[in-house]
Amino acid sequence: MTSEAVMAFLQWVDLIGVLFNAMLGAVIARGARMDIIAFLVLGIMTGLGGGMIRDTLLQVGPPVALTDWRYLTTALCGCGIVALIHVPKRWWDRIWPPIDAVAVGAWAATGTMKTLEHGFGVLPALMLGTITAVGGGFVRDVVLRRIPGILGGNTLYAVPAILASAVAVVFHHFGMTVIGSVAAIVVGASTILLARWKGLVLPVAHEDVTLNAALRKAMRRSKDSWRPRFRRDA
Repeated sequence: MTSEAVMAFLQWVDLIGVLFNAMLGAVIARGARMDIIAFLVLGIMTGLGGGMIRDTLLQVGPPVALTDWRYLTTALCGCGIVALIHVPKRWWDRIWPPIDAVAVGAWAATGTMKTLEHGFGVLPALMLGTITAVGGGFVRDVVLRRIPGILGGNTLYAVPAILASAVAVVFHHFGMTVIGSVAAIVVGASTILLARWKGLVLPVAHEDVTLNAALRKAMRRSKDSWRPRFRRDA
């Protein structure tokens, strides 16, 4: 497969992520009872944020969302689907997890593959694949003045993006870009759904397990061991 065909395939995968993420942003805006401007802003920001951050960091030209009309149009279509099709909340609660999972897998795949296609190494590909997958949601949560979901308090989200990016890297090494993209989407989406089903979360850092606290505790033990002990007669 030629490089032009590979890039065209990655663009379509990218657009799938834009559509699904824009729908998610619009759903959140509607749930928060925001006006039409906030509805569009959150949808576009969620749909295009991760890809624009990726393209800015790659420095291989303007972000593709600004040069290809299909990206903004796809984001607006995602907002329009949510605005025009009334779906009860209980159904959105069932539809949203797989849409979100596929979006994360798709963007992790395209972010990783695009980075590798431009000649960057494995670690930058893993980083930009993950940023592409979670960047839009991160920006959206910051705008809504809440802790981004990838920073804790939720089931695994960034970890599936990293796993999907790693799968894409492995397949790209063997020259199987298209198959690798599909495999990365499947791995990322299935890992997110599994984490939500099983309630898988990362360990939470508590103050008593930080390095400074552990060092202070060790120092206290050391001082106690050198402290003279006197036996008190009964």
